[in-house]
Amino acid sequence: MRSKEKATSLVIAHLAGVSQPTVSRALRGSPMVNEITRRRIEKIATELNYKVDKNASNLRCQHTGTLALLFFEDPASDDSLINPFFVSMLASITRACALRGYDLLISFQQPTNDDWQAGFEENKKADGVILLGYGDYLDYRTRLQHIVDRGTHIVRWGSAVSGQAEISVGCDNFQGGRDITRHLLERGARRIAFLGDALPSYPEFLERYRGYEAALVEYGIKPDQRMQVGAISSEQSGRAATQTLFERGGNFDAIACASDLIAIGAMKALQVRGLIVPDDILVAGYDDIPLAAFVNPSLTTVQQDTKIGGAMLVETLLRSIHNDEPVENQTIPVSLVLRHSTDRG
Repeated sequence: MRSKEKATSLVIAHLAGVSQPTVSRALRGSPMVNEITRRRIEKIATELNYKVDKNASNLRCQHTGTLALLFFEDPASDDSLINPFFVSMLASITRACALRGYDLLISFQQPTNDDWQAGFEENKKADGVILLGYGDYLDYRTRLQHIVDRGTHIVRWGSAVSGQAEISVGCDNFQGGRDITRHLLERGARRIAFLGDALPSYPEFLERYRGYEAALVEYGIKPDQRMQVGAISSEQSGRAATQTLFERGGNFDAIACASDLIAIGAMKALQVRGLIVPDDILVAGYDDIPLAAFVNPSLTTVQQDTKIGGAMLVETLLRSIHNDEPVENQTIPVSLVLRHSTDRG
């Protein structure tokens, strides 16, 4: 190519031996283009000093180059009103957007706001929406169905639910509940309580409870409904649920909690009663929020990989937006983080 000629995607396609659409996909990071081809195209583009006209590309595709992230007000250990688990995930979502050349619009919503879903794609503020935290899922399911029917691209963090309209990305909550309960059983516990709302309204907690039940059955222990107390993800709720356990007789030697915040509240309630964790009662949480490593005793928990989770939310949403390939619900493996709250030495 003569130096005075302007580099175009057509020129790059000719030199790379591919079609122009393949060049466009490669330069926006589409997973449809294999790694070898993508690198060859990027090398040619660099040599020709080719720059993607982001504004022109967006106009052609009717894309804004922005993704929206919706947080919902949630109980927290400070005044942020943001679940600390989602704060950890924010960094990986931001990083994944930057790597794909997208801006991130963050919106903090109150659960009582009935119009949270309006305006993002319709007003061209964002190409799609990532939803983190939503309270009662059954309250939001109809609205999620409605915005999907309007063509809005949305990906939700959480457990897949039968018949859902939206795409979800989440960890294997059933396996996490089973693994942490197995750990407590291996540590000698036999009267294990579960703190968390095991209801369809809270599908993640419900799956963790089902895993807890499955582990008990594996050990020949019949689940006892009196050993399950509802709780939302907050320290206050964990303290109240533990108090309810004592009011029911207090015949337990371990507590499996549906979140770390519930577990931290449970440990505080036990300490008020003069009980020592783990000597008297084993306690385990779920999420592996940063605070879990610094409470006393440090908290055994189930780790949800926020780095992988955030990146997968972004990648799944972009596949949906660009229609590169069929988009399905994604499930991420979990792992146990063993600390002092279940270590009797």
